[in-house]
Amino acid sequence: MSSNTHARRRPGRRAAVAAGLLLAVGLSVSTQALAQAAVPAPGKAYAKAAAAPRSVSGFNGDPVTRVADFYGAYVDAKDAAEGPDTALAKALRARYLTPAFAKRLALWERANGADGVLRAQNVPVRWTVSEGGNGLEVVVTLTFGGGESPTVRTDLVVELEPVSGDVTDIRTASAG
Repeated sequence: MSSNTHARRRPGRRAAVAAGLLLAVGLSVSTQALAQAAVPAPGKAYAKAAAAPRSVSGFNGDPVTRVADFYGAYVDAKDAAEGPDTALAKALRARYLTPAFAKRLALWERANGADGVLRAQNVPVRWTVSEGGNGLEVVVTLTFGGGESPTVRTDLVVELEPVSGDVTDIRTASAG
């Protein structure tokens, strides 16, 4: 007997395997459809994030993490959906800036008519925080614009106090 004859003698087994596969695929698709129906569709801003999982990590005492925490919360406060949260922005400044730098920053803002932390009149759409040249400097890259307007990138150097880790200066990278 050939192997074809063997297969013809057990047609029920093949049918059962095929039916089982169809059932498994069908259940998987229906379960997936139910799960997707239960989760609201992400907005346009999160469409890219849905494609691949993202993560953000950091650790206590790390200058990059500290500055990233500050800038992330500060940008969120300035660009809140219900309007800028000035009280939160002020509290963040009090928490992360040294008192001496906060005074200098207020003078800079009056002279330049811009937010001194962002070095701009508007709020960035993206930001990146990375290590600077030494352990007490962190580079913050702010990206402004998007859509129809041109994208503008600003690199800031954020200097930190060695013991507390508080911000002692913010300057544009080209300023020295």
